[in-house]
Amino acid sequence: MALLVEKTTSGREYKVKDMSQADFGRLEIELAEVEMPGLMSCRTEFGPSQPFKGAKITGSLHMTIQTAVLIETLTALGAEVRWCSCNIFSTQDHAAAAIARDSAAVFAWKGETLQEYWWCTERALDWGPGGGPDLIVDDGGDATLLIHEGVKAEEIYEKTGVLPDPASTDNVEFQLVLTIIRDGLKSDPMKYHKMKERLVGVSEETTTGVKRLYQMQANGTLLFPAINVNDSFDNLYGCRHSLPDGLMRATDVMIAGKVAVVCGYGDVGKGCAAAMKQAGARVIVTEIDPICALQALMEGLQVLTLEDVVSEADIFVTTTGNKDIIMVDHMRKMKNNAIVCNIGHFDNEIDMHGLETFPGVKRITIKPQTDRWVFPDTSSGIIVLAEGRLMNLGCATGHPSFVMSCSFTNQVIAQLELWNEKTSGKYEKKVYVLPKHLDEKVASLHLGKLGARLTKLSKDQADYISVPVEGPYKPAHYRLGEMKQKVMASITVARRQEEEERANCYYPTRLSTANMGLLQAGFMARLGSCSSYKAELWAGVLSLRLVWQHGFKHVNLEMNSAALVSVPRSSFGSMVLDPLFIQLLHRDWDSSKT
Repeated sequence: MALLVEKTTSGREYKVKDMSQADFGRLEIELAEVEMPGLMSCRTEFGPSQPFKGAKITGSLHMTIQTAVLIETLTALGAEVRWCSCNIFSTQDHAAAAIARDSAAVFAWKGETLQEYWWCTERALDWGPGGGPDLIVDDGGDATLLIHEGVKAEEIYEKTGVLPDPASTDNVEFQLVLTIIRDGLKSDPMKYHKMKERLVGVSEETTTGVKRLYQMQANGTLLFPAINVNDSFDNLYGCRHSLPDGLMRATDVMIAGKVAVVCGYGDVGKGCAAAMKQAGARVIVTEIDPICALQALMEGLQVLTLEDVVSEADIFVTTTGNKDIIMVDHMRKMKNNAIVCNIGHFDNEIDMHGLETFPGVKRITIKPQTDRWVFPDTSSGIIVLAEGRLMNLGCATGHPSFVMSCSFTNQVIAQLELWNEKTSGKYEKKVYVLPKHLDEKVASLHLGKLGARLTKLSKDQADYISVPVEGPYKPAHYRLGEMKQKVMASITVARRQEEEERANCYYPTRLSTANMGLLQAGFMARLGSCSSYKAELWAGVLSLRLVWQHGFKHVNLEMNSAALVSVPRSSFGSMVLDPLFIQLLHRDWDSSKT
């Protein structure tokens, strides 16, 4: 497709596949609105006051029918919007056409090349010479990534005159990112700095993008505030619906009786495993985390390694958010016509490069996003869906409208929060989560659609469990996954910097005070999800750790270490705690005794 921006009769920019599908898209949008009560309630509540008047919002999120309802909610609240998809296969062309004709600038079509994908991302961020957007709605973090990499390249160019070199990386996609930035530097050497200065903040939709944000926060490189609206409700219940939908549309395979391997048992993996089990498959989980593995076992699932089952299973689903999960050597050992697919955000869980470059391998396209790959030495083949990318959006239509209403209502509220507080100083260059009372409000907006009626607490009952009568009922740390990400990011940075200090012969057995603070913050976040006894115990552990490494003058926390007096080391191993924390505790316990 020629990469030229087109305009509607009203002057709105766009680039979509087929504008003639706009009427069809409008009909499906109207159907979806009925299934998305949260977003429609936002229009009713906030529409009259036009809170986004004057705001420019860029979205990088799957351009589906459900996303169309989100976009038109943002415009109904006064925003001007430019949009692209966050995946080359996820766009629904009739949805893109309807929005491009009626509501917002859209640059998206199903089946983009990687070059086209990044061109669309650049167009969505391009608001003319005045700078970039005020706000970003991101999914996977690619729009955020482009700005951060652009700022980094501009700083190097300003100091040294050196342009980004696409040949400096073997990653084909990152080569395209560097090419875009390099070409932009020639015409506007401060393009991304101007974007950064204008940006109020970003709200991030998916687990992978949230991890990127926490890593940047921990490294001190995050350029603007971010709100984490990743929702395990979306991941669990959405994937439970959309995985079998994608499998059946792509292959028409009968799931019952098959052996299905789910790689990873986080929220996405839990939804996928539940779907396969409910469809009658015999489900096997692969995991690295003993806690998630135990959860899978408690659900009646087997937990094995991929090597244990690679030649026996019929269906393989990657859900980890990591890379190099199913490699070409695994695929060569699979039975004939085994189905291999991914439902994690990016395409690096399945070794597509190794498969595509395997000597003599033959690719047979059955239909779009359904390919059979035949190996020359065995004459047997495997079926790979959506080229290793998100199969539920590549082979089907993704999560259903009702589930996405929950996540997208959180997106709207997060965007409102950032915009309303843009001059207050409330949000620094950190990652935040929505207050729990807003989470509960979003949930309550969806109950009536399903006929639910909530029980009301009496004042005595509320006092007894120490919560307000009207909520919030959950503590701020209720989303344990988010807390773990913060802790892990803090500890990762502290460890890396500790290793650097040791390599340079600085304090060979001690952390710097700054890095001690990172560890301290990580442990304090962990305390929020412990019982009172465990919290006291961990407080004592942290106190002793800090005293041991830094002396009493650096310990300014009021913590009680008395709980440790008569607790043997073996007691810690029996507690249901994250293995990393147990490992750190044992290491410090042993070191302190010497």
